[in-house]
Amino acid sequence: MDSYSGYINRLIAELSVLPGIGNKSAQRLAFHIINMPKESVERMANAMVDARNNIRYCKECLTLTDKEVCPVCQDKSRNHKQIMVVENSRDMSAYEKTHKYEGVYHVLHGAINPSMGIGPSDIKLTELLKRLQSDVDEVIIATNSNIEGETTAMYISRLIKPTGVRITRIASGVPVGGELEYIDEVTLSRALDARVEL
Repeated sequence: MDSYSGYINRLIAELSVLPGIGNKSAQRLAFHIINMPKESVERMANAMVDARNNIRYCKECLTLTDKEVCPVCQDKSRNHKQIMVVENSRDMSAYEKTHKYEGVYHVLHGAINPSMGIGPSDIKLTELLKRLQSDVDEVIIATNSNIEGETTAMYISRLIKPTGVRITRIASGVPVGGELEYIDEVTLSRALDARVEL
């Protein structure tokens, strides 16, 4: 027998399909929403519907935006000859928060993962190659440092090498505050390879 009424159960069920939200978290969120002022709930619901109806891919970098071209690609002060390739829009946002990168991006919307049936044609590689037909000096590959990210990086590198465009890979290594004894061999090896002069 259900403890809650149909509307509550439906709300819990809908919330529990969100990533990282289990049944208990869905229940907490459902009761929080139910106890919110009606206007706040309507604003939240409208924001979700509006986002779903109006968000699209940027015409240039393929990040998610509500404009034809995203703010980064519109910015004339950025180096449009340098493209950082990332797996998703969240990765792009993470780099933007550093305020260190002055180039533009290309969002793949995934990584090559044969075990999940995701091949090169399932991510935005064709669009990347089209962008390289314009004036591009460097492609920085900033995929994750896992098997899928490394596979994707190697595949992109092989695709781009014949074009003559410079290809670089972000360094990865020991995280700040990390203790060496707990860090895996691949990370330690990459940290050693990416060492810098002091």
